[in-house]
Amino acid sequence: MDSTDGVVNLIHLADRPGTSGHSVSVRILGRYQPGILTGHDFLDCDIVIKAESVSGNFSVTLLPEDLEDWEDALATLESGRFAMWLTSGRTPSMKFKPDESGGLWVSVHDGPSSGVTVTVPLFVPSPKWVAEQRDLLAQAREAYPREVVETSPGAYEWRRALSV
Repeated sequence: MDSTDGVVNLIHLADRPGTSGHSVSVRILGRYQPGILTGHDFLDCDIVIKAESVSGNFSVTLLPEDLEDWEDALATLESGRFAMWLTSGRTPSMKFKPDESGGLWVSVHDGPSSGVTVTVPLFVPSPKWVAEQRDLLAQAREAYPREVVETSPGAYEWRRALSV
């Protein structure tokens, strides 16, 4: 699993070693409210941006459907098209724009809080970067399986017993 200190990368996009050192990551820090039925499947995360002249860190709470939306965005990106993720307005949003040279432009817009937008060019991402992101998504789902199910509107129950 791609992690350090219990942190799991949901997204990690970076230029190849020896190039600019630009990177954009979404790191899962843990469950938002572990053991509490209505908040257990939410994930506390950080969006981390690194470039020569700027670095940024944006806190975000992901819902289970956000992971499904990321899977859909990856399908769009795999076809070489522009994709957006986290567009609900409750969190910073992300845009991914592949360019014709094989690079990728990633923008994070913190509309709900600071209004700041940071765009990072990744000129030399791995040729298999979409497949790598799918692998990270699968690892995140394995580390944080969905354990709560909505049985009817506003009614929730545990999908399976929690491990202690």
